[in-house]
Amino acid sequence: MAVRMDKPWRPLDTGAVAGLPGQLGVYQIADGAGEIRYIGFAGGRSLFGLRGELEAELAARDPEGRGGFQFRVEVNMAYLTRYRELLMAYRADHGDLPADNRESPPPGLGRMSPA
Repeated sequence: MAVRMDKPWRPLDTGAVAGLPGQLGVYQIADGAGEIRYIGFAGGRSLFGLRGELEAELAARDPEGRGGFQFRVEVNMAYLTRYRELLMAYRADHGDLPADNRESPPPGLGRMSPA
């Protein structure tokens, strides 16, 4: 598995989100330009897994259905480890966390130097 998520982007809309599984995993949200704005996860306490988390993201980011945001997901049972890995890889590439993760970063987030 690659350190960076390389899944294709999908539009953050009700149709795409409704087709998601109710499984554990990680996700990324990007703006229309493809800039990652947020990295999140669907864990054991997430109602309806990835689908539930992205329904909440859609409601918070695009309540009027104007579009412009996109997402990608990765089903992963080790979601917390993968979540932290994605954050560290992003910080290594860009020097900081994604804009919407900066307010509440996970404690003790390490550093990495991915190839």
